[in-house]
Amino acid sequence: MKILVINCGSSSLKFQLIDSETEAVAAKGLCERIGMEGSKLIYTPAGGEKQETEAPMEDHKKAVSLVIDALTDKETGVLSSLSEIDAVGHRLVHGGEKFASSTLINEEVITAITECNDLAPLHNPANLIGINACQELMPGVPQAGVFDTAFHQTMPEKAYLYGIPYEYYEKYRIRRYGFHGTSHSYVSKRAAEMLGKDYGDAKIIVCHLGNGASVSAIKNGKCVDTSMGLTPLEGLMMGTRSGDIDPAIVEFLAHKEDLSIDEIMSILNKKSGMYGLSGYLSSDSRDLHAASDEGKPEGIRTIKTYCYRVAKYIGAYTAAMNGVDAICFTAGIGENSPETREEVCEYLGYLGIAIDAEQNKKRGEDVVISTADSRVKVMVIPTNEELAIARETAALVRG
Repeated sequence: MKILVINCGSSSLKFQLIDSETEAVAAKGLCERIGMEGSKLIYTPAGGEKQETEAPMEDHKKAVSLVIDALTDKETGVLSSLSEIDAVGHRLVHGGEKFASSTLINEEVITAITECNDLAPLHNPANLIGINACQELMPGVPQAGVFDTAFHQTMPEKAYLYGIPYEYYEKYRIRRYGFHGTSHSYVSKRAAEMLGKDYGDAKIIVCHLGNGASVSAIKNGKCVDTSMGLTPLEGLMMGTRSGDIDPAIVEFLAHKEDLSIDEIMSILNKKSGMYGLSGYLSSDSRDLHAASDEGKPEGIRTIKTYCYRVAKYIGAYTAAMNGVDAICFTAGIGENSPETREEVCEYLGYLGIAIDAEQNKKRGEDVVISTADSRVKVMVIPTNEELAIARETAALVRG
């Protein structure tokens, strides 16, 4: 079964064509600057050269059309015709409480996703545009929705409720939802395989550390807590997001700087985190590690604060599960920064963890980086959200 995986952003569209039987990627690419000047299609067939083509894309429908043209191109395409696509899997950001699992898309599902738009105003509308475009261009082809929030719907009430008047949960469903669920699901299942344990009998902490970052606790195959909340702003300090702060800071800044709520939220989302704490030096951990190595205070304070925050969440989730079997690092920083992994794990000696320096240097592969005598295994597992979406989509289509 050939699955086209679509991930629509507000002005971008990522795609992969995956064979669900072999799990091989036949082609992948990106449409960027949709609806703007200078829009471009980047397309790479398996075993072929990357191609970059500037092409006008007034909307996502046009972008999907260009993707199909690339996939079926007589010279560089990987499909003889559009009919070879058996299903389309869409990454959807927010399903609220309506979706606890992936689902085949129909009009009822589209309505339910639309009702969640106020919970993800930048992402859900773009996701829906991608769905509509695929339905128009590929009528009759099954479409599946895989939600970032669905994996976390197993959290117990004590984990997802906030300490605010309960009426706001009843009225507006204000609660912790969590994100990066597809990644947390994929990595935790792979960790159980590497442990040689039944997924339903394992305690796993996943640290998804990228420009956006979150930590989750998975106990007996179910997410029991996660660091992101109603929105992706809560939790760890991130590239440009503040993560956890005292809510009174919002009022304090409003008065001191004469700022509106919208202006403060923009600061917390776009000018904070590693970027803000470093004095706007960079939001990229590589730059900040380099600055730290050079003894620059802006790099030192940012890296130390970041790693400390990650270690605190690991400690909290170890307590929440009353133990842990494995701690996993994934995503851009988690997979590619041995320095970050080492510094975080320096806080975890109480768990009987020691890091194997040589193993910790490895990148781009599943690897155990803790020493053989460590009581808790520490792993690096490259995430593969597209493959997870393809697997979910194939399972739904097969029934």
